[in-house]
Amino acid sequence: MLFGALLNSSYSKSLAEIEMQERANIHYLYLYYLKYGKIDTDYLKSQNIKVVDIGGKNIKLYKEVCQSNPDKENKFSIVNVNLHRYILINNDRFKLILENLNRPRFPIELIIAFAGAGGLLILLYYWIIKSIIPLSRLRDKIIKFSQGDLNIRCECVQKDEIGEVANAFDLAAQKIRDLLKSRQLLLRAIMHELKTPIAKGRLMAEMIGDAKKRDRFHRVFERLNLLIDEFAKVEKVTSKSFQPNLKKYKISDLLEASIDILMLDNPQKYIHTVISKDKVIDADFELLSLALKNLIDNAIKYSPDHKVDILVSENFISISNRGKKLKGKIQEYFTPFHASEGGLGLGLYIVKSILDVHKFDFEYFYENDRNTFKIYFGQKNN
Repeated sequence: MLFGALLNSSYSKSLAEIEMQERANIHYLYLYYLKYGKIDTDYLKSQNIKVVDIGGKNIKLYKEVCQSNPDKENKFSIVNVNLHRYILINNDRFKLILENLNRPRFPIELIIAFAGAGGLLILLYYWIIKSIIPLSRLRDKIIKFSQGDLNIRCECVQKDEIGEVANAFDLAAQKIRDLLKSRQLLLRAIMHELKTPIAKGRLMAEMIGDAKKRDRFHRVFERLNLLIDEFAKVEKVTSKSFQPNLKKYKISDLLEASIDILMLDNPQKYIHTVISKDKVIDADFELLSLALKNLIDNAIKYSPDHKVDILVSENFISISNRGKKLKGKIQEYFTPFHASEGGLGLGLYIVKSILDVHKFDFEYFYENDRNTFKIYFGQKNN
């Protein structure tokens, strides 16, 4: 727009100079004719003006010029005919048609200036794009890292701010990988060390003569073994690099598996289940069963009557029990090792982590002296 405005301004200025020159030339011709009675053709030639008709002899040209003249009464006019610029002089002394061969000056300096500015902008644009390509790559790698790909590398050889940011992130990612590896090794070592005494305990339980006590010890050690397996699953889920094994299962089958994990002597005594509509959902069987087991276990543990009501509907499953309202907001219980009564504060953290992997919604509310937890498999308003 600036180039167009300056180009138009330059053209208008050049055209105004030509018009001023034309008026000065005509004034000179008139004075010269009054003095000498003839046209000074040599002067016109020096001004790059050509005499094309004197006295209206070229009738065709004279008619064309007169027809293009917007003001036929004017004794002096400038007319453009077929890309030629004609000067019509028609007074009581002579009729004269001149062709001005001068043209508005081409603004070569302006063209060069804007061509240089345009080239500079193109080079600047190329330089900026080339400079931010590493930033775009860094963004893509950060996204992959946030999605669980911890093996990314983003070292950069550039010696600018982008290179420093990329190298700093690469160093931070390396430290996070080292911390996660240390954490995994520690957890695996602990679980491995616990497996040994559990195995020895089960062998020693076989030496107990009382069958009832032997079965009780077997259940205890079996329970400990299941807990270790659960911790291993939780460690995978919370590492954010875990991909669930999703298959289609009935909600009732998942619920039955979660109750079996509880290893209750008489589940019907503690759990009342109503299935209004059984639905098939995509889920990781082991993980979702573990999440339901934790909710049911907490509901039984923290209820005064140690009873829990479970409702299975088309788009949700609700688990409710009698008891006190949670002291804090539900979001506070989604953090690991929060302040908990008689527990490690991991139950709801594990549940929320598993549900996030499945992309299921989770809701808690308290009414009529009952705590209710809902897992939605579809839209809440359904």
